[in-house]
Amino acid sequence: MFDLMGMMGKVKEAQAKIKEAQAKLVHLRAEGEAGAGMVKVWVNGERKVLTIEMDESLLSPNDKEMLSDLIVAATNKAMEAIEVKIKEEMKAATQGMLPNIPGMDLGSMFG
Repeated sequence: MFDLMGMMGKVKEAQAKIKEAQAKLVHLRAEGEAGAGMVKVWVNGERKVLTIEMDESLLSPNDKEMLSDLIVAATNKAMEAIEVKIKEEMKAATQGMLPNIPGMDLGSMFG
């Protein structure tokens, strides 16, 4: 027999764990770099850019387009890296909390 009350309790417990894990995301950090390290970007788990560093040699008016391209590339790499960390954090928070329901990917709920 299916224990609906037990399942609801597990869902509430999972929701609390997810909220707790989401609150910790602000502390996650990821870095992306481009141009062999000439541009570095750090982001947090809330997908916000925290810092951008760039080599001084890129600060000439002649390199404006290249600098823009490198910032975009480094930011995209940092965002990809933070997505992996966010999914790992959320998976760890919900591991063992809910039964494995085919077709229900909890990891996709946090993207």
